[in-house]
Formats: sequence, structure tokens, C-alpha cells
Amino acid sequence: MRWATYASVGTAVVLIIVKVIAWLVTDSVSILATLIDSSLDLLASMLNLVAVRHALQPADHEHRFGHGKAEALAGMGQALFIAGSAGLLLLQAAGRLIRPQSLGEGLQLGIGVMIFSMIATLLLVLFQQYVIKRTQSTAIKADALHYKTDLLVNGSVIIALLLSVYGWVGFDPIFALAIAAFILYSAWHIVREAIDSLMDHELPDEERDYIEQIVMHHPHAQGLHDLRTRRSGMTTFIQLHVELDEQLTLRDAHHIADEIEKEIMQLLPNTEVIIHEDPVILGEID
Repeated sequence: MRWATYASVGTAVVLIIVKVIAWLVTDSVSILATLIDSSLDLLASMLNLVAVRHALQPADHEHRFGHGKAEALAGMGQALFIAGSAGLLLLQAAGRLIRPQSLGEGLQLGIGVMIFSMIATLLLVLFQQYVIKRTQSTAIKADALHYKTDLLVNGSVIIALLLSVYGWVGFDPIFALAIAAFILYSAWHIVREAIDSLMDHELPDEERDYIEQIVMHHPHAQGLHDLRTRRSGMTTFIQLHVELDEQLTLRDAHHIADEIEKEIMQLLPNTEVIIHEDPVILGEID
């Protein structure tokens, strides 16, 4: 995970350098849009680096549930910065649309930079996918999703440059407006996920259904209730009450709870499960 964050930061730095050169040469607002997006990528990657390092720290005396919510706090900071930068981009693109300007020299350089950006981004995404398979990191998943969308953005900029030169110069600011709108959408997505994490939002219904199926599949489980779930960083917390025959000994009931816990943890890695055993009379079960 740490190497994935290092690779993300390094890639963002390289892309910023080449895009600054391309923007100065072409004066393309679309390239400026991707430059801003790459700058945001750098900020997001640096925050992810810090957040991942902090989130990976084990639980301590003052943080008994770990430090996983550091990722959500970093996400909120990213979203605020992203939204402000997208607003500035919208203003500049709108002004260029009202007062169109022809692009500067260096179209081939601009297109070459965007192709280089797509190749570098693709290599980073492939490495991130490898890390995700090994760790299931939420932070790396979010970072990879953002860079996947960058592939589409960079491709659209190439189209905008070609259309602006061989068609209408207004295509350049129009594509920039579309990119800015996409950045705002991404910011809202980050905010929503961060709020869900900070507010201890329940797991998706599909995962809750899997948990219930695992519990009820056990031959000694007579029912369950008070299922509560939440996710903090990479760790998932699950609490539930399982109904067992009151004739079971404490040792047997505890053994059954351990078996259910192990099955849940196989389905959801990096999970902490707390099961309370409730005694029931078999004849009273519906």
C-alpha cells in the first residue's frame, strides 16, 4: 500500500511538469484543465500517503478502534480543495468561451504530452490494481478509480485539441467546462463516501444479506437480530446477536459463535466481529 501511494505521488509530479510545458506552449484551456486535475491528483495522493500511513497504525490505548477514519478526514480535505479548483476552472473556461482565442503553436507537443500522460496513468492503474488484489485497500481503490477517469479525460483533451485546430476554437473551452463539471462530480462522490465513513454508515444491503446467510446457515443458529455494521478505513466492524438453544453449555455456545465469526471473516477480510449469544427455547421459535 505504501509503495502504491509513492507511485501515485511520483506519477502526479511527472505529469504536472510535462503538462505545464504543454500548456505554456499551446495555451490550451483543456490542457490547463488536465493540469489542474493532475495538481489535484498530487494533493490527493499526498493526502492518501499520509492517511494510509496513519490508518495502518495499530490500535492504541487512546484509539481502541484503530485510526481508519484518517482516510475519511483526508477525503473531506481533498474534496474541498477539488471543488474550489473546479470553480476557478469553470470561470476561466467560460471566459474563453465568450472570448474565443486560437491555440498557440505546438499542437503536436500538446497531443504528445497527453498520450504520454495516458501511458503513465495506465501503468500506475495496473500497479494499483495489483495492490488492491493484495490488500483490498479502500484508499487505493478510490485513488485507482480517480486515475481511471483521468484516462478518459486525457483522451477527450486530445479530441478537443484536434477539433479546435481543424474545426472551431470553441471546442477547447467546452471540453474544459465538461472536465470541470466532472471534477465537481468526483468531489461530491468523495464527500459522500467520507460522510458515510465518519457517520458509521451501514454496509451495503448485499453484504448484510451475506452476513445473515452465513449466520443462519450454521446448523445451531436459530435466528439473529440487532445486526449492526460499519467500516472504518480498511477495517469492518460487525456486531450481532445470535439465537441459540438455551440447553447449550456456555462452552458450546462460545464455540458456535467462534465458528460463525470465522466464516464471516473469510467473507469480509480485515473484520472485527462481536457476537452475543442469546438463549432461546426451541418451542418458542416461530
